[in-house]
Amino acid sequence: MRSIIKAKVTVSTLTNRARFDDPHGMTATFVLVVRHTSAGIVGLAGSRAGVAVDPIIAYLAESRDVVQAAIDDPAFCAAVRDISEIVTGALRGGGKLLLAGNGGSAGDAQHLAGEILSRLNYDRAPGAAIALTTDSSVLTAIANDYGYDRVFERQILGLGRAGDVLIAISTSGRSPNILRAIAAAREKGLSVVGLTGKSGGEMPPLCDVCLRVPSDSTPVIQQIHITAGHIICGLVEQRLSPPARMK
Repeated sequence: MRSIIKAKVTVSTLTNRARFDDPHGMTATFVLVVRHTSAGIVGLAGSRAGVAVDPIIAYLAESRDVVQAAIDDPAFCAAVRDISEIVTGALRGGGKLLLAGNGGSAGDAQHLAGEILSRLNYDRAPGAAIALTTDSSVLTAIANDYGYDRVFERQILGLGRAGDVLIAISTSGRSPNILRAIAAAREKGLSVVGLTGKSGGEMPPLCDVCLRVPSDSTPVIQQIHITAGHIICGLVEQRLSPPARMK
C-alpha cells in the first residue's frame, strides 16, 4: 500500500518513521521520505504491515545519509584534500598514477585513470595515469605464473618508480592482492593512497592517506569512492591546468 501524507513543517528535508493504526485493526509502519514544497511537506509512505520498504526509496535514502555523513566528517574531507595534493605533486613532478582494485573497484580504477589521462571538466594537458586492471594478457600471465594475489604487485614492481602514486581501492580493506600491491609500492618508494570502507580493514596504517567511507555497504562505498574520485580529479585538474578564466 502507498499513501501520500501532507504536513506543514519548517524544515527543508526530513526522514522519519511513523506508526499508524487504521479502524480495521491493521498496523502499518511507514518510512517517510519527504520533500519541501511551497504547499508544505510531501511524504511518500514506503511500507505497510511488515512488507519491505520500497527498495528504491530505501536505497536512495541510505545513499543520501552516507553522503551527509561524509560531509559532516572532517577526517573524510581532509583525506580528499590531502589525496588531491599528493596526486597533484606527483604529476607536477613528472610522476604517474597507478590504480588497482577488484570487481567494481577495478572499474573505479579505470574510470579515474580515464579522468586524469583524458579530461574531466575541460580541455587540458593529459596526466599520466595507468589502471593496472586492464591488460588481460598481463593479468592472466601473472595470475597463472604467480597467483592472483600478485597480479598488481608484479606490475608495480615493474612499472612503479619513486615519485609515483598508487591508488589502492578495496571496500573491505582486506583484499590480498591490494595489500601486496601496497607492500610493493612501499618497496619501490611510491606514495600510497587507500580508498576503503568504514572499518578500513588492514589498509589505514599502510597508506600515506586512507579515505574511509562511513558505510559498511559495498555498493554505497563504491558510490562514494567515485564521488570522492571526481572531486580529487577536479581539484588536480584545476591546480595543474587552471582554465583561462581562473588564471
